[in-house]
Amino acid sequence: MVVIVKFARALQQSQRIFQAAKHLQNVRQFSVSTLLNAERRYTEKHEWVSVDGPSASVGISKYAQEALGDVVFAQLPEPGTAFKQGDECGALESVKAASEVYCPVSGEVTEKNSKVEDTPGLINTHTYTDGWLFKIKLSNPAELDKLMSEEQYNKYLEESDH
Repeated sequence: MVVIVKFARALQQSQRIFQAAKHLQNVRQFSVSTLLNAERRYTEKHEWVSVDGPSASVGISKYAQEALGDVVFAQLPEPGTAFKQGDECGALESVKAASEVYCPVSGEVTEKNSKVEDTPGLINTHTYTDGWLFKIKLSNPAELDKLMSEEQYNKYLEESDH
């Protein structure tokens, strides 16, 4: 009987620790997400760009991936390819539709996300983290000023037909 009581107490204590850890994890994710959103810039065609020094990561917005549905194929630009702002640079296919990807800034592609090519669903499940499409070395950083902040992008979504 003593063993059962001790086991029950240990179980209750571990459940409390688990609940506390779960709460801390949610807070941490919220903070990281808020920080990342503040750095992202968006296009009217629903691409995002996140700058890190002279380079930037490019992906599609949460709105775009939700509109596409489950992404099943990603055609990404090859490293070494140069694009101007607004150039078509790739394509995504889903169970519902196909969509072109447009380069949000001018520059040269330095890396493509091979994980997304192998597992396109990352675009749906990790839109702003592991679901990035490619990285680009900026040739004209002033173009970033033409893009929308997260607040401007959300207002754009509310007010336009997309």
